Amino acid sequence: MKYFATLLANDVAAMDLSVEISQNILTTNNVWMMLSTALVFIMHLGFAGVEAGFGQAKNTVNILFKNTVTPIIGIVSYAAIGFFLMYPGFEVPGWFSFDSAGWDMFWFSPSSADVSAGYADGGYTYWTDFLFQAMFAATAATIVSGAIAERVKLGAYLIFTLFYVGFIYPLIGSWKWGGGALDAMGFYDFAGSTLVHSVGGWGALAGVILVGPRIGKYVNGKTIEKPGASVPLAVIGVFLLWLGWFGFNGGSVLSADPGLVSFVLVTTSLAACAGGLGGFLAAYFAFKRLDLGMVLNGILAGLVAITAGADVINPGPAILVGFIGGILVVLSAIFLDKLKLDDVVGAVSVHLTCGIWGTLAVGIFSTNPEHSFITQLMGVLICGVTAFTAAFAIFFALKKTVGIRVSEEHERTGLDSHEHGIRGYTIVFDE
Repeated sequence: MKYFATLLANDVAAMDLSVEISQNILTTNNVWMMLSTALVFIMHLGFAGVEAGFGQAKNTVNILFKNTVTPIIGIVSYAAIGFFLMYPGFEVPGWFSFDSAGWDMFWFSPSSADVSAGYADGGYTYWTDFLFQAMFAATAATIVSGAIAERVKLGAYLIFTLFYVGFIYPLIGSWKWGGGALDAMGFYDFAGSTLVHSVGGWGALAGVILVGPRIGKYVNGKTIEKPGASVPLAVIGVFLLWLGWFGFNGGSVLSADPGLVSFVLVTTSLAACAGGLGGFLAAYFAFKRLDLGMVLNGILAGLVAITAGADVINPGPAILVGFIGGILVVLSAIFLDKLKLDDVVGAVSVHLTCGIWGTLAVGIFSTNPEHSFITQLMGVLICGVTAFTAAFAIFFALKKTVGIRVSEEHERTGLDSHEHGIRGYTIVFDE
């Protein structure tokens, strides 16, 4: 009898130890995921720095206002509907579903949310899941802000953000990350070269087309440079974005797995460095100068490009993916200027062009033989057509109703004084 009692006691002790280990693993994973969430949040400050740095001084407050309000609208709209549209729990992989039960639980019975080791295989809690994904959603809208800066109506931009982040981004995301039709096809996008960056880039392209170029940007077939307000601020912004990408890609492992997280951070950093080098060399041959702006955009291009395959592309090919991204961002910027498509910060070239390249690169360099170039191309086309059509429709509707462009007077004299009553750079001397 004593023997069986000892066995029972040992079993109970083993069960208690197993529960304790599971809880410790959950805590470790969840801490990393919350840190990654904070790093992605910091990217909004990076976007603000890049946009304000490359934009003209007379529009600084307007730019910073948009970049402040964008994550506010993005996170709230994602909580209202986006999260439940993006992760609907498809019973049969398809194109549209909505998690009404999850929505009801989130708003009316949050105490029933799963915060145990049973949620997401012990990777994180339900609430961490929401917040991490919400940061991604807000990032997609911020991409659009930089492209159409200095001439778009603030109200129109905010309405666009509400619909794009609340409906379009999560719908497209559900097709892969929510277990929908693209996932069933075998399409792969680790952290969002297409699902985040290209979706934002397609929105930026639609906005650039419909809003039109800034006054005086293209004169007699020539592209006129409009000096930014602060090169140092743009540099700080890019390095903040690079820092945030450690959470963007590293957090997309969805756990603190030491081997995979460290691998992803290595490929991410190597691609960023190679992208900066590619941008530097391509700009030197194209413009015959040491173009800091293209080096900065090259870094971002490398980061965007590796995002789709950071966990399945080895370090050597990751350098090549980033390097090609750095070259492409320069060629894309030149091509857009030829078409008289005015993108203030190069958002279309960085996020759309290099997002497409990075997604296709998975089909070329992935260590997983199941990843197919044709499947990747199909995914890019499906997401691209959907995102561009939706963004164009939203901007077009706004253009025909409330208008999307400020007056010529306001654009020439600056949006800060007219819309905000203050300037971003003001020197006052006490008498």
